[in-house]
Amino acid sequence: MRASVALLALALSAGVGLLPAAAQTSQDAPHLTSRSGAVPEAPAKSQPDPPPGITVPAGTKIPLTLKQGISSKNARPGDPVYAQTAFPITQNDHIVIPAGTFVQGEVRSVVRPGRVKGRAQLQMSFTSMIFPNGYTILLPGAVQNTPGSKDNTVAGKEGTIQGPGGKGKDAGTIAATTIPGAGIGAIAGGAEGAGIGAATGGVIGLATVLLTRGPEIHLATGDSVEMILESSLDLNPVKMQKLASTQ
Repeated sequence: MRASVALLALALSAGVGLLPAAAQTSQDAPHLTSRSGAVPEAPAKSQPDPPPGITVPAGTKIPLTLKQGISSKNARPGDPVYAQTAFPITQNDHIVIPAGTFVQGEVRSVVRPGRVKGRAQLQMSFTSMIFPNGYTILLPGAVQNTPGSKDNTVAGKEGTIQGPGGKGKDAGTIAATTIPGAGIGAIAGGAEGAGIGAATGGVIGLATVLLTRGPEIHLATGDSVEMILESSLDLNPVKMQKLASTQ
């Protein structure tokens, strides 16, 4: 009996040493987890590279078609100008400005032709561009040329459109009134009457010139205007990528 009690006391004093190996492992597990820290996260997925930027350089010429008529006779500074690109602009075998892109601008200044001298002048600038997907950008654009116009010329960096001169027209007006006057004078009083009639006709022609302005500038709906970018144009690559996906 004493031997049995001794054996029991020995077993109790041993304690944890008599526990199964599995129980010891389960007790040690929290301690091991706290040492190793959090469970490692899965590696993050690699993000796709952003599309490359697009820059349309300064000096690029963009052909436009006017969507409304403009005349130096009734145009005023601040009047809107509406146009569309007539031909696509490409870069590295990709269209960066498609045909049909809307372009908006405004009339900057207007000078009507004088009665004696001075040509009509019209200056307008282009201020924004709207792509077919609605992407809108600001731009500094000026008139470079008015292709197809035989009368108008463009001068200066600001792209001032100048109307035709009126000297030839004025000379024709004076001649048209002088010759009939001379004929009427000749019928009435011979050579002397012809001279008086010619002088009278010349005075009438000169008065007509002095009371009449020179030729105005007229740009009709559908006329061609060449725009030039005054500085480089940086296009948003993401929005341009969306534009390409819709074409």
